[in-house]
Amino acid sequence: MRNLTLNPDPSYVSPEKEIGILARLLPSLVFHIKQVHVVWAAGRLAKAGKYGELDWAESSDRIFTALESVGARLDIKGLEKVRRVAGPCVIIGNHMSTLETFVLPSLLIPAKSHTFVVKEALLTYPIFKYVMRSRNPIAVNRSNPREDFKTVMEEGKKRLENGISVVVFPQTTRTADFDPSQFNSIGVKLAKKAGVPVIPLALKTDAWGNGPGFFKDFGKIDPSKRIYIEFGEALRIEGNGQEENDRIISFIQEQLQKWQDETKGPDRRTADPEKKGRSISLQP
Repeated sequence: MRNLTLNPDPSYVSPEKEIGILARLLPSLVFHIKQVHVVWAAGRLAKAGKYGELDWAESSDRIFTALESVGARLDIKGLEKVRRVAGPCVIIGNHMSTLETFVLPSLLIPAKSHTFVVKEALLTYPIFKYVMRSRNPIAVNRSNPREDFKTVMEEGKKRLENGISVVVFPQTTRTADFDPSQFNSIGVKLAKKAGVPVIPLALKTDAWGNGPGFFKDFGKIDPSKRIYIEFGEALRIEGNGQEENDRIISFIQEQLQKWQDETKGPDRRTADPEKKGRSISLQP
């Protein structure tokens, strides 16, 4: 496993490597075959009650490797900021694709035991449900915001009190466009209630597209789009947390803007990151 959180320099950029002809021609097919194999093996272990945290990290690392095997390149920064936080925390990020839930465990473990706030439907997926249930996630149904809020506050606090960090994606759904108006403050409120810090997380993971309908998790893999993952400085919640939530939004917007400028050059149609309430689109 990579265990980047324990390395002296935990930043990471995928090295250049030779990609096989089939992976170059059919990256989505090759990757998803590998993905299904990883999930199948993990599901069998989890169903038998033999799937622990380090197994989860190893499965995640295999997904990481599978992405690189079809030409995807990852650029990861800021893991030292996670390492500096003693005890559990709430990690709050934008939600762009399935990639982050598959890859983050290989980055965070063993420095941070953690779980996710997930949609309840993930606990019913064939095979994958065993993996997800084994990680003791906080499941919300997204049909009753009031009930979901109560669940996150109560169950999230229990996890944090037991030393388990919580990863929250406050957006209502995965999207390549970051719209601050859809980014609620539930993660900040959880951190305030539990008395723990928050760590901002900016993600550009649209290299793993969202597929149609039931196949949303099997979207197109586009190796030409670099994958960026960056953690920000930990924040302690003061007052009602609005200032900290705004700072998390600004961090995400600024990183997305920087990455867009690096990959495509300045786009005048893109929102000014300092003007909250406007979205940043990563579409050309």
